[in-house]
Amino acid sequence: MSARFTPCVVALLVAGPLAPLVRTGLAAQAKRTPAAAAKSDSAKPKPDSVATATAPALVREVFSYEGGGRDPFLSLLRSGDIRPLLSDLRLVGIYYDGRYPARSVAVLRDVTNSKVYRVKPGNIIGRLKATTIRPREIVFTVQEFGFERQESLQLAKQEVTP
Repeated sequence: MSARFTPCVVALLVAGPLAPLVRTGLAAQAKRTPAAAAKSDSAKPKPDSVATATAPALVREVFSYEGGGRDPFLSLLRSGDIRPLLSDLRLVGIYYDGRYPARSVAVLRDVTNSKVYRVKPGNIIGRLKATTIRPREIVFTVQEFGFERQESLQLAKQEVTP
């Protein structure tokens, strides 16, 4: 080591551990005897406001993304993209056009929030794509995690009263 560098390192090593004790006043408390410290602490009652003022405060680090493009901390799955689920939908009615099936309309109701959907073939609701509308059912293509499957909803059977 150089001659000028060595005294600086020694001075920092000696002053380093003592600096926190002097700064917080712990050096004065360390010199007191334990009996005197217990006697002086029990003799002075502390008010509640002083006890709460010395309680440590919880400080959290907050991050705000200011960069361009997509925020890397946001989830890629948003609840609006997932809903409605097929199990939440009820087929209320179908207006089927036999001449032009592409003009047929199915009416669906979401049982969780009573929202009504009017769906034509090719319309997308969340992850559901209406593929085919038939006179008594609607066929959906469900897209999940890169895979597709076919699901269908049927109209409830109407009871005939004699």
